[in-house]
Formats: sequence, structure tokens, C-alpha cells
Amino acid sequence: MRITAFESLRLDLPFDDLYTGPRHKPRGWTQFDHVLLRLTDDAGHEGWGEAFAFACPAATEAVLRDMVRPRVLNREISDIAAFMQWLQLELHIQGRYGITQFALSGLDIALWDLAGQRAGQSISRLLGGHGQNGRWRESIPAYASLVRYGAPGPVAAMAAQAAAEGYQCVKLHEITYEPIAAARTALGPDIKLITDVNCAWSREEAEAMLPRMKALDLYWVEEPIFPPEDYETHAALAERHGVALAAGENACTAKEFERLSANLAFPQPSVVKLGGICEFIKTVRHAASLGRSVMPHSPYFGPGYWATLQLAAHCEAVAQFEFLYVKPERWIGLDMPLPQNGSIRIPDAPGLGFRPDPETLSRFRVS
Repeated sequence: MRITAFESLRLDLPFDDLYTGPRHKPRGWTQFDHVLLRLTDDAGHEGWGEAFAFACPAATEAVLRDMVRPRVLNREISDIAAFMQWLQLELHIQGRYGITQFALSGLDIALWDLAGQRAGQSISRLLGGHGQNGRWRESIPAYASLVRYGAPGPVAAMAAQAAAEGYQCVKLHEITYEPIAAARTALGPDIKLITDVNCAWSREEAEAMLPRMKALDLYWVEEPIFPPEDYETHAALAERHGVALAAGENACTAKEFERLSANLAFPQPSVVKLGGICEFIKTVRHAASLGRSVMPHSPYFGPGYWATLQLAAHCEAVAQFEFLYVKPERWIGLDMPLPQNGSIRIPDAPGLGFRPDPETLSRFRVS
């Protein structure tokens, strides 16, 4: 396929965090930054991608525009994996982590969507295997990933609401004991509970908190300390305190995940950050060879959401889907595959199965 058009689109999309009760402080996070990518080929097919852009949309879009676009436009691409490997080599001097990989992730997703559109198959089927069916499953269990509310009352209320909607697993983003304990009380012993610390604890705080997390029977604790790539220290903490630890949302490339997966219970690749679908598949294969269950990082609502679902259909080792438990003012895609009773049906339309909502693009696009 020859790429004849390359367009990046930036969206600022307000969302509601669903809590209606009293708050001890104002909301801090009120909108999503999105950078989408639309490719067109010489037959008129369109492919959509998403590059990670939370708080960095201008930088991500600049890399797509200035570094990626000149190397893609008017190029004939027959082997996506080989092309993406070449592009990683071309741009490695600009960094193997961060903004460069975010942009490459968006490109990779868009190329696979375009390939699926051309073939008339969903990406999971296009990838093949499993008797040429390409799909291990038609739906995936989802867990409710709550934003940080910072106080026991809101956390308990929102955890209980998610459980009442059928979620069997709830993730918090709380860093103090009282809100986490309140969630456990609200959920009871049968619903799995997680907290994502986002690297907020010192080593000493982690040593003090992890025994308390074990007493609350947390399914895992995510990124308890900084830096998140100190996997050896994470592994030592997990062994000493008997608590499963997870990480990976900040890791890029399958090579980095080789070290991560060897040290942590639950690798968490993010398809819009680590390098796209090609790197995600290599990551999952290696994790599966070590007996790890993969828990993708996926708090997105653009093509990255659909890409994660396609990979969940294709990769047996993907165990759950992270659904950010909020409601955007409008969905980015038409026919949004939302959780029902804690599970999401995986689209089987060509490519990602993603079709953008023109009204959303028009209302929330940033010039």
C-alpha cells in the first residue's frame, strides 16, 4: 500500500468523573488530550491511529508532523513490522522512550487499521493463527479504573457503584490507606481490588504500605515507587511483602518489556505508548513464555481503545481490559463498544472496527 495522505488531529475532550456527592477538593483532571492520526492509501482506504498525548499533545503532534510524516508520505509499505523496525532505527537518536515512541505507536496502529480495511478483515483476524481464525475470544472481562478522588467517601461510593454495574475488579488511583480501606469495605471480599500509586511512594513508604495492602487482599499494587523502571527493586518488594506488583504503562518497546516481565507479576503494555501493535504482540509473546498474564494499560477512548480490544481478541495471555470509569462529553468513535455487566464485546469489523464520530471531531478539535 502507498500512503498518499497523512493527517494528525488534536482533540481536547471534557469528561465527567461520575461522582455527584460532596468533595473535599475540586476536581483536578477534567479533560482528555488526544492526538489522532488519519492515513489514506492509494486506493482511498483510511486508517486511524492514536498516539499518547496526556498533557503533551503539542509535542506528540509535532513529532508526527515533523519527524514521522516525511518518512511515511508517498512511501510504499508492504510489511508493517519491517517498516516500523526501520523507522525505529531511523529515529533512535531522538529517543527510545517518550514522545518519539508515542508518535510511532500512533503510526503503527493506523497502518494496521489501514491493512485491515484493505483486506476487509478485523486486525485480530488479519494477524491470523488460532486455526487462521485469529481470535481467542469474542469478549474480554473489563475492570473499572477509577480516577483519584482522594477521600474515603467518594472512593467507597464509586467502587460500590462499579461493583453494582457488574464489574468483578476495581482499580483505584489512591495513595493513602484510608480511601483504599474504604473501597475494600464497600466492595466486600469477593471483588478484586487494585491501586495504582503512580510512583508516589518513597521506598520507605512502600515498605510500610505494602503489608497493609496485603492485609486488604489487593489483587496487585501498581508502580508503587519511582523510578518505575527499577524492576529489580519492585521484585524485591513483592517477594518480601507477598504482594503482586504491576507496571509497564511507562515502558517502551518489547525489548524493555523483556526485563519488566521477568521481574513483575503483571506486565502492562500500553499500545499507544510502547510502539504500537507490532511491539505489543512481541511483548505479549515474551510475557506468555514466562507464564505472565498481561493487563494492558488502556485508559483511552480513541483508536487506542479499539486497538487494545483487537489485541485482546488475538492474544490469549491478555487477561483483562482497563476501562477508565468516567464519561466523556461525547465518544470519539461511533458504536462505542462499552462494558456491559463487566465485559466488553470485541468488534469484528474491518481494521480496528473504529469509525470516528464527525460531530466529536468537529466540536473538540484543536486548531
